[in-house]
Order: sequence, then structure tokens, then C-alpha cells
Amino acid sequence: MLDQLATERRNEQTMQLDEMTVEDVLRVMNAEDQTVATVIREQIPVIAEVVKHVIASFKNGGRLIYIGAGTSGRLGILDAAECVPTFGVSPDMVVGLIAGGERALIKAVEGAEDSRTLAVDDLKAIQLEARDTVIGIAASGRTPYVIGGLDYAKEVGAVTAAISCNTDAVISGHARYAIEVETGPEVLTGSTRLKAGTAQKLVLNMVSTAAMIGVGKVYQNLMVDVQSTNEKLEIRAKRMIREATGVDAVTAERVFHEAHGHVKTAIVMILANVPHAEAVERLQQANGFVRDAL
Repeated sequence: MLDQLATERRNEQTMQLDEMTVEDVLRVMNAEDQTVATVIREQIPVIAEVVKHVIASFKNGGRLIYIGAGTSGRLGILDAAECVPTFGVSPDMVVGLIAGGERALIKAVEGAEDSRTLAVDDLKAIQLEARDTVIGIAASGRTPYVIGGLDYAKEVGAVTAAISCNTDAVISGHARYAIEVETGPEVLTGSTRLKAGTAQKLVLNMVSTAAMIGVGKVYQNLMVDVQSTNEKLEIRAKRMIREATGVDAVTAERVFHEAHGHVKTAIVMILANVPHAEAVERLQQANGFVRDAL
């Protein structure tokens, strides 16, 4: 039952929330937020297993697909969207699906999250394959849309995982891997965009970032596949070249342009002291891993 979930219980620390000063409200929210990372730590072993499968999916030409409703769905879409500029990947590599479609990003779509078949339709529309990894996200852990999607993904043969903010969540039984981050009662009862939403965002950060590291999108701690699509990112790209190689700003600027704005290529050109064509070839042979190309 919904009213028995930890995320739906009343928080004993905020029973007089409406009588608190602004400062006291902010302090109690901050105190509650600090508990989230600690709870996530307990789930790192299972998160690691999920990441390994996501890496395998990527290496096999598959995708990471998030499915969720409401806040959970929006967080999945946000993480997917951020992967494109951060790691220079195709928008098709990490995909976010939300119950009700794009219009649900800004306005609730009545009844969408209660349909198991809508998730099946959405996954069929993007031609889900066995080489994909599907992660269902639901703070309550019982959203029908997510359950339907996970069940269909299992039928197709894709690896499945579930992220919930309650223990013994219903969706956990519909996925191969269950990430259960019990964040407890919210400061504002039932408002799972708060601690639960923060927990989901942190887990998604871990999954996508670690998976991208696993397929060579990072050198040292630099996001060397970043797309230089604006002035800020171009400045960042040139700075990364300097920091990774130790060259001066003038040299970084010159090699950046010789590498056609591709940071990885520029780094290999400098550190291996090779021309552009050979740097490109080395990266191809190394499957995009800068260290292996040197």
C-alpha cells in the first residue's frame, strides 16, 4: 500500500513545518539532505554491477535507456540529455523515456504513469534490443509504467535494473538488479522531488559517468570528448589540452585547431608527438582510450 511506504510517511522532525522560520526550514532540509549520500553508499556494490552491464551494452553498440514517470522520468531525461555535450555521444546512446511523452516534462499527463502498456509502446517505438540496458526509476517503487517497461525489456532480453527509494519495492521484483535507496520520510510529506529526487539524481550521475569512463570518454579526470559547441566549452577544451599535456596556451590553441577541435586527438598529437592522421589512427586502434593510444 502507498501509505505504508517510507517515502510517504510523515517526518517527525518537521511536524511544525508551517510554523518554522525560513532559516529553520532551510536548516532542516539541509540536515535531511545530508543523509542521502550515506544511504546510497550501501548500494554501491549493486550500482557497480549495473554500470558494468551498461559498459558492455555500449561496447556492443547498445544503449542505456531510462524509464520513469513524473520527477523520476524527468531526472532520467536530464541525465540522458547531459551525456551528449559532456561526453560527445549521440543522443541515441543514452535515452530517457517519461510516461506521457515530452509534454509530461512540463505538465502532468493524467493517468500516463498508471499504464503498463504505454511503456511497452514507448520502448517499441525506439526499437529496444537485447543489447540495451534498461533502468526503471520510481521513488515509490511501484509505478505501473515502469513495471510494464521492465517486464517488456526482460522479454526482449535486455539487462534490467530498478532504482527506487523504498526497500522491498515492487519494481525490484521486475528487474535483474535492484537499487533500493531508502531515503525515508520527506521534509514535506510525500514530496519525493526532495530527498528521493536527490538520491535518484546522484545514482544516475554515478551510472552514466562511470559507464562513460569505462568506454574511454575520460582521460585522467578530464572530459576529453566534450563537444566545443560554444565559447565556454571551447575555452574549457583548450584548458584541458594544456592540463593534460603541460604545453603553453599558444601551443594548445594551435594544436586544438590542427585537431579540428577534437581534444583527444590534440592530446595524443602532443604527448605522442605524432601528426593529426596518426593520432586519429591511434585512437581508433585504442577504441577511444587516450592512455592506450599513447
